[in-house]
Amino acid sequence: MNELYALIKSLSVPERMLAFVILAPLAGGLLSGIDRKLSARLQGRYGPPVLQPFYDVMKLLRKERIIVNKFQDFPIVLFLLFTIFSGALFFAGADLLLTIFGLALAGTFFVLGGFCVSSPYSHLGAEREIIQTVAYEPMVILMAVGMYQVTGSFRVGTIAHHHAPLILYLPGVFAGFLYILTIKFRKSPFDLSMSHHAHQEIVRGITTEFSGPALALIEITHWYEVMLLLGMVYLFFAFNPWLAVVMALATYLFEIFIDMNYARFKWQLTFMSAWLFTAVAGVSNIIVLSLMR
Repeated sequence: MNELYALIKSLSVPERMLAFVILAPLAGGLLSGIDRKLSARLQGRYGPPVLQPFYDVMKLLRKERIIVNKFQDFPIVLFLLFTIFSGALFFAGADLLLTIFGLALAGTFFVLGGFCVSSPYSHLGAEREIIQTVAYEPMVILMAVGMYQVTGSFRVGTIAHHHAPLILYLPGVFAGFLYILTIKFRKSPFDLSMSHHAHQEIVRGITTEFSGPALALIEITHWYEVMLLLGMVYLFFAFNPWLAVVMALATYLFEIFIDMNYARFKWQLTFMSAWLFTAVAGVSNIIVLSLMR
């Protein structure tokens, strides 16, 4: 393991960026397969093979391209590209704020894709996606601010090599970030805009009118996004790389557990609870850090 970690550290910036572009969808797809398998077992079902997400994506890519609006696929391509751009910046050790803003821009293009079609289900899903963004974005910004207060830098490389455990200084920020990850991972009780199941009041929400290759791109983008978010969890425990990897995986398993045990919240409760948790856990942690300086 030490040899593997040394190899990763020896990679140049372009090599780390290329490694993210190639390996992130593989790791994200594998986690998605484990998610589906574990969720099925928790529900008393056998579940699909762990590699099923890859089979599904390959099947979608081979399907005929059917569009409702000739512009609808363009925002999805930008959604993918800006997510990859954000992740590549993060794993290259670049500016954390730039990474967060790039990810927010990617989400904006996803919402635009939902508004491109005339389906009321897609429009309602896009509106809920905006509400979710407003709910979780303050906590993501606070995470970056808290890490800057501790390390004196917004650069991911500097934060990752900080000598002290960030989790000891930012327990409230980590708790708040863990809370909003449920929104970002699109898990219950916060899967408002796009559900895994079509049997709901908005069918498939923002993705209702997407099919074939476009739907495959959305799924691949989600894999990239999951790996980027787990990378942010890694930073809280980066003083010990192997502990950080274990905690990132444990966080993902915890989100699966939450998904299996809670029904969907209404958008009002989602919004208010996210902001309340941000204020209580995140802002209070930032204030305490400021007073300690």
